Amino acid sequence: MAKKPELGRTVVAQNRKARHNYFIEETMEAGLSLTGTEVKSLRGGRSSIAEAYVTEEGGEAWMVNSDIPEYASGNRFNHERKRPRKLLLHKRQINVLIGAIQREGRTVVPLEVYFNEKGRAKVQIALATGKQAHDKRQSIKERDWKRQRARLLARR
Repeated sequence: MAKKPELGRTVVAQNRKARHNYFIEETMEAGLSLTGTEVKSLRGGRSSIAEAYVTEEGGEAWMVNSDIPEYASGNRFNHERKRPRKLLLHKRQINVLIGAIQREGRTVVPLEVYFNEKGRAKVQIALATGKQAHDKRQSIKERDWKRQRARLLARR
């Protein structure tokens, strides 16, 4: 995936389907607990978080099902591709997420993985509610209308 600098950060993976499948209500930044080969592989930019989600286990937040391929020069110290990765959050933030998941039935999805200006791997996570099929159709109609309107205004 192409890297694009944005506010001093380098995006290495995006979850583009998340905004289509969910209503995004609140976003927050979390750190990622990674091994050395995972960081090197992320810098190569071949990772994917399209199927990833965040879950709670033992009072900690974990990102599950994110795919960071093995580092080519990692030999025997390489990592597992889809292992659960611990998210580094404050206790208060974890409690907010756990409460939303358990009481309100919301989902926590990662939106993008990036390196901040200090070179630390971060993930932007979102508290979201799933969209129904008719909500998705409405979003598509609105997007098409905005595109048409922009074309009409550009002709003038």
